[in-house]
Amino acid sequence: MGIESISYIINTLYAIFSMTLIIFMVPGFAMLEAGIVRTKNVTSVLTINTLIYAVASLSFLLFGYSLAFGEFGSETMSKWAAFLFQMAFVGKVVNIMSGGVSERAKIIPLTLFTILMASILYPLVVNVTWGMNFLKGTILELSMYDLAGSTVIHSTGGWALLAAILIIGARKGRYTKEGGVRVFPASNIPLVTLGAFLLWIGWFGFNGGSVGSIASKENADLVALTIMNTNTAGLSGAIMVAIIMQIVYKKLDLTMILNGALGGLVAITAGPNLYDIYMPIFIGAFGGCLVVFGVSFFDKVKIDDPVGALSVHLLNGIWGTIAVGIFASNDKITLLGQLKGILLIGLFAFISSFIVLYIINKIMPLRAGNDEEMQGLDVEECGIEAYPEFKRAF
Repeated sequence: MGIESISYIINTLYAIFSMTLIIFMVPGFAMLEAGIVRTKNVTSVLTINTLIYAVASLSFLLFGYSLAFGEFGSETMSKWAAFLFQMAFVGKVVNIMSGGVSERAKIIPLTLFTILMASILYPLVVNVTWGMNFLKGTILELSMYDLAGSTVIHSTGGWALLAAILIIGARKGRYTKEGGVRVFPASNIPLVTLGAFLLWIGWFGFNGGSVGSIASKENADLVALTIMNTNTAGLSGAIMVAIIMQIVYKKLDLTMILNGALGGLVAITAGPNLYDIYMPIFIGAFGGCLVVFGVSFFDKVKIDDPVGALSVHLLNGIWGTIAVGIFASNDKITLLGQLKGILLIGLFAFISSFIVLYIINKIMPLRAGNDEEMQGLDVEECGIEAYPEFKRAF
């Protein structure tokens, strides 16, 4: 067996292993969201997460992949492994959105949006960044560097979420007439913790697998550095938020600390292979600061995001992409090129998502009715309560 065949096999195995780690993010999102929402909405959250994985993956198989990359093909690994790795990404865009509209968004309209996001909208973003690039040679051609999707995945999902929240509004009773914010306590903090750490583990495949090859000494070192820097950013994000929460609020809010870790992970995703072992500490820490700022800001402007996805994914997706332009020592990467990519993809993701969601909402309302929302979506949408022994009055 030749060296090329051995490299082909090793890269195939690594792509499948990375894909498996990324799929761990499916229960990660599901557990985090199920723990954050109130008990009366847990089953509906778990159902939409299950459907997102199934529907988005199949839509990408049938339509999205060819729009993004053209025909199935790869020279360095099995073409099926290359597909599976890319397929693992697609559902995450909608997962980012689903948590932010939980407790008032209906399952079937969100599933319809998932089909269109996985078949058309997300593949178009991938096309002009990682794929065939139909903008090549035009004034709109992008030179943005984004290894694993700070902008391509996280900000795209964040912009779609912002569009959805603007259309469906806040949960009933979230904001008082006096301008206050009513806290809805999480139903299960252990589940939130489990979900966050499943996401954290999945990120090692998310970023490490995006290097593309591990079948040489140089690539193996680069993969290891990428995963190390990914973990470091998560650590510093969590620590920074813990410090801020203790100093400012005198409370170590675990949900915020976990979101700080996730914010750091999002921020490093654009270029974990480009930094030394120290820069991710700053990038992740600043990402944690953005989470604290973002959660407060979005509540002040009455944009109701139960899981803090806008702060974690949208703001840190932008920050991580900018950070590459500032700190990466690569002559081909410029801050202007990074900003151009953020702007064009942001405009496309927000406008296209808003239009699609607006049309779906006219045909089939995205938001549950008042009685359904007060009772909880589990009964009306799923017919199964996650915690039938417990009833809450809010």
